[in-house]
Amino acid sequence: MEGKMPLIGDRFPEVQVQTTHGPMKLPNDMAGKWFILFSHPADFTPVCTTEFVAFQNRYEEFKKLNCELIGLSIDQVFSHIKWVEWIKDKLNVNIQFPIIADSGELANTLGLIHPSKGKNTVRAVFFVDPNGIIRAIVYYPQELGRNFDEFLRMLKGLQTADAQKVAIPANWPNNELIGDKVIIPPPTDIKAAEYKKAKYQNFDWWFLYRDLNAKDE
Repeated sequence: MEGKMPLIGDRFPEVQVQTTHGPMKLPNDMAGKWFILFSHPADFTPVCTTEFVAFQNRYEEFKKLNCELIGLSIDQVFSHIKWVEWIKDKLNVNIQFPIIADSGELANTLGLIHPSKGKNTVRAVFFVDPNGIIRAIVYYPQELGRNFDEFLRMLKGLQTADAQKVAIPANWPNNELIGDKVIIPPPTDIKAAEYKKAKYQNFDWWFLYRDLNAKDE
């Protein structure tokens, strides 16, 4: 993966990093778990502070979904530790997930450095599955804080799609057309089209859907 920014479907690059919880090897130390790695421009900045509080407030929800959180910026570990202490002292929020102190090597590998923004990392988010495969990538500009409820929705959607072999509609589970139902993969021949249209709720043979907990035969 050297010289190439990883894409969805690639294995997360194997790296050893220093964090506020000690050294880690990624993705190996997270084998069997999902993890979300998210970068922030810098410690002791207001938008980033609101983001870390938002992630921590949802940390238990992520853990219930077998998912760990890992922060990252190009700051020294001493800066991370002091910032975490500040958040606890001033905002009464204890940041419990690790933060990577990156030299810039991992940030460059993941494409987190925007040429017009100096050496600060952009607000990127990588969803990595229990096999170490990158499943989703989201990038935000530095001036826009992220929506952390959306990351929970994305994680639940990815896990549901994997477990039930379905696709997830827009704004799920509150889709404007089919509510909390999920989409059946479209048929690939005429016989399957006729069979699936008779079996599933649908708008047509190519737009089939079912209840989330319904069992396929």
